[in-house]
This record gives sequence, structure tokens and C-alpha cells, in this order.
Amino acid sequence: MNLIEESFQRLFPEKEFPYQVEMEYNRRLADFNANIRLEPRKIKVNLNLQWKDIDPEIKIGLIQHLLLRILKKKANTRNIDLYNNFIKNIPILTPKTKSDPLLEAAFHRVNHQFLSNEVEIPNLTWGTDSFRKLASYNFHTDTITMSTLFVDASPEILDYLMYHEMLHKFHKFKHNQGRSSFHTSAFREDEQRYPEHQVIEKEIENIIRRKKYAGTKRRKPILWGLFQ
Repeated sequence: MNLIEESFQRLFPEKEFPYQVEMEYNRRLADFNANIRLEPRKIKVNLNLQWKDIDPEIKIGLIQHLLLRILKKKANTRNIDLYNNFIKNIPILTPKTKSDPLLEAAFHRVNHQFLSNEVEIPNLTWGTDSFRKLASYNFHTDTITMSTLFVDASPEILDYLMYHEMLHKFHKFKHNQGRSSFHTSAFREDEQRYPEHQVIEKEIENIIRRKKYAGTKRRKPILWGLFQ
């Protein structure tokens, strides 16, 4: 029995398995990433190549997690617990190869001031001029990425954005009935403890507004004429 069918049968032992299956390992997906595609009679699972040598019981948990999401069902299994525990420990195994000096300074300030130096330094990188995703933490690559909108921001702004993402690494996540919760009550409580966070959030909004306006002014007008 292949892993996809095995995963399905362990989740739904009373149901028949009516699907053709395909599972592919590739380098197109990000580290330890995976996705699933459901067609009327076929299920395809794509996994990053790093999954290839991982214990099958953990991979069954991953596939069960994907199946629950695409089938819109809720359940919890021993394999899903194994998978989630594995994901939580990926940062320990991930090489630290990216560290921007500006972001590293912010990390150390926040770690010392708010987290008692308990957070191990992750990869720290700048992303793009994103107005929607200001910063993010990726569990699969142990990476905090910051929008380049804030390259010239004050240390207070960088520290606040860094703090939010470090809380994700610090608190990790909770899993229940096929759903992962990244903003737990403990996370929210710590988030609200940041000094003058409401004032800083307004400053961040002002930076975004100014950058958007500057970007609009830089665009060249489109001129329409008879002889184009």
C-alpha cells in the first residue's frame, strides 16, 4: 500500500479509497514544503526533496495533515503529532547561513530585552518591498524575513517587527483537530506587552503610507496622442 492510501485509510478506516495516486519529490518547493492536489479520481502529493529520507510515519502525518485540509475535515492522529513535533524541531537542524547585520542587531536587542536570550538566532534576511507581509517567520527554513520597506527605518520599528516574528519562533504553534494555531493566547499576551506598541504601529502605518505615495509619484504618466 502506498503512503497516500495508507494515510487515508488510517484517517478514515471505514471508507473505501477511490483515488488514483501520485507522489513526487522535487526541488521546486521550498525546504520541507509540500502540497496536495485533489481531482475527481486522483490525489497528487508533491514534496520537497528533503522529505525523501524522512521516516515514513512522519510523512504519513504530513499527508494526513494535507488530506484534512483539502477534504475540509477535522481529526488528530499519532502520525500528525509526529509530523508536528518534527516541524517544531526543524529549526534546530537547519543551517544558519543568512544573517544581515542590521537585522542581527535588532534580533540581539529584542532577545536580550524581552526574551531573556532564550531564542536561538535564525536566518535573518530582507525580502521585497511588500506592503502586505511586513515580516514573516518560516518554520521550515528557520528564517525571519523583513520587508525592504523598513531598510531605513528606526531601530524602534525594526525591533518591534522583529519581536513579533521572534514570538512565533519562541511559542512555535499548537495543533488541534487538523488545524495549526500560530497566534495562541500566550502569543497574544506577549505581543501586547511590548512597550508603546500602539504608537509604533501608527508609525509603521505612516511609513507604509509614505512609501506607497512615493511609489505612485515615481510612475511616469501614460500619454495618449494621435501619432503613437
